[in-house]
Amino acid sequence: MKKSLWLSVIFGSLLVTAACGGEEMNSIDPDAEDPADAEEETNEANDGDEATNNEASGDGEELEIFSWWTGAGEEAGLLAIIDLFEEQNPDVEVVNAAVAGGAGTNAQAVLASRMQGNDPPGTFQIHGGAALNTGWVEAGRMEPITDIYEEEEWMDKFPEDLIDMVTTDDDIYSVPVNIHRSNVVFYNAGIFEEHGLEAPTTFDEFYEVADELEEAGITPLALGDRESWTSLHLLETVMLGVLGPEGYNDLWTGDLAFDSPEFEEVIDEFDRMLDYINDDHAARNWQDAAQMVAEGDAAMNIMGDWAAGYFATDLGLEPNEDFGWAATPDTEGMFMVVTDNFGLPSGVENPETVKDFLRFLGSVEAQDTFNPLKGSIPARVDADPEEYNEYGQSTIEDFQDAVLTPSLAHNSAAPAGFVSQADQAVNVFVSSRDKEQVIQALQQAQDDNIE
Repeated sequence: MKKSLWLSVIFGSLLVTAACGGEEMNSIDPDAEDPADAEEETNEANDGDEATNNEASGDGEELEIFSWWTGAGEEAGLLAIIDLFEEQNPDVEVVNAAVAGGAGTNAQAVLASRMQGNDPPGTFQIHGGAALNTGWVEAGRMEPITDIYEEEEWMDKFPEDLIDMVTTDDDIYSVPVNIHRSNVVFYNAGIFEEHGLEAPTTFDEFYEVADELEEAGITPLALGDRESWTSLHLLETVMLGVLGPEGYNDLWTGDLAFDSPEFEEVIDEFDRMLDYINDDHAARNWQDAAQMVAEGDAAMNIMGDWAAGYFATDLGLEPNEDFGWAATPDTEGMFMVVTDNFGLPSGVENPETVKDFLRFLGSVEAQDTFNPLKGSIPARVDADPEEYNEYGQSTIEDFQDAVLTPSLAHNSAAPAGFVSQADQAVNVFVSSRDKEQVIQALQQAQDDNIE
């Protein structure tokens, strides 16, 4: 496929593809005439927000860092590593070009517009896996940074599976700054203790717990799918629980069809889980859903562990006192990975400065500064667990022995075109509960995008 066509595909997909993070979670204005309008609109929304825009000044060299980290623990982590990098590099002033809104879709649309216009930021946030490899790398818009890994002797400092997620044709293209686990049930510890409940580990246990909670007048499962990626996120955890890692991964190679009896069981479980969600789910975002659990308005929330960062950093909650957690039903010993990465875009004006920042991001010091605030764990295997709270330490331990799988909802498992179609199909299903329709739509997405 020609690079120009790849860029068109990338841009079209990113307008509707979601990812974790973001404070105001509003979709891109559908009335915007072109990507530049979305960019201008978003930048105006961020004007004057000193917390998310660290404008460079003076005579020092500027380094622009582009992300969608504007809230829920992530902003605190980002600002902390910016401060640390500037302290260590006083001649470099960082421009924090974080773009709020749309659960990352606004930022990704602005990024696509800039990349198409040959105006790349110094470096930008990207999820490892398909989002990076079949996106910007295949489009020829990223430079390999294998030399950094060799110079810094990183090949044994990051898990091999994680390096594979950021490698194309034997070249490495980004630095993982963190690891998130997306298959987590967070629950209100007080509610569970009051009602004598244990965290569910299987689907049957989940339904038993949910029925008891409903009988007590408590919403069992909080969902906020004002941005539909959260429904796809919930579905991917059900996929993993029903199919196991091998069956789940077979979906992304075409070895398992979406119109198979095995996947029909996935939809049956997903459909049943939706019986326990809050009625106002379509009016809430993921943070609202997590806050329902924090405030006792709901008992459980299935979300990635950026929610742990939100609980601890933003709401001041204590792990295992105010909130508890467990792997999602039937996924014990499995770890669905979401990893945030930064690389070197082609055509930047200051590639050596960008490389200095990438070296910094890959350091133990930077990872142990960022991740305790974000709610994620370090990508490096030699980071210090003592820097993390009880949740972080537990997740670090789980990661060491778990079977790893990539996230669908966060653009690691499948091509962007598939994610876009799946996101729309699942969003329709949450309202219609039409099993045949969603299976047909997902099968069509597989036929269209997966060879």
